[in-house]
Amino acid sequence: MGVILFYLLAALVILFALGVAFFPNPIFSALSLVLSMVFLAFIFLMLNAYFIAAVQLLVYAGAIAVLFTLIVMLVDFEDHEVVFAKGSLSTILKITVTGWIAGVLAKVILMSSEMITTSPAYGRGNTSFDTMTIAELLFTKYLFIFEVLGVLLLAVAVGVVAISRINGEKHV
Repeated sequence: MGVILFYLLAALVILFALGVAFFPNPIFSALSLVLSMVFLAFIFLMLNAYFIAAVQLLVYAGAIAVLFTLIVMLVDFEDHEVVFAKGSLSTILKITVTGWIAGVLAKVILMSSEMITTSPAYGRGNTSFDTMTIAELLFTKYLFIFEVLGVLLLAVAVGVVAISRINGEKHV
């Protein structure tokens, strides 16, 4: 029964994740994102990862989806201008930035196995963390990464406000 439920939830996560990319209406994409994250939280609950499921619901399905919906409502999709011209410099810039992001993601994926093997619970047979251990690691060993993530989210919010200004007008 558990395997069937897992495959059903996994299929729903994949279905709604595809909806994020293929729905023409951005609001439907945001709703699809929320549902995908909710079903992913249910998968974490099946794996007895209650803390991760709660974080998944609070952070991703809650905060990120609300932020995404506000961004979608802030940006006017009717009158949009071409940001990059169809020139060779623009194409080179796009390819360079995309390649850099892909390289960073590949490096993070390759480093993840090293981070797992150097975690405090690895090899002790203790595979569960309590919130105190997670908080201690987050605010000591991984504090810099946590702060960089906060600055990145702030930069995204400022960028959205800057992009949403149309012809220099100010939003009320």
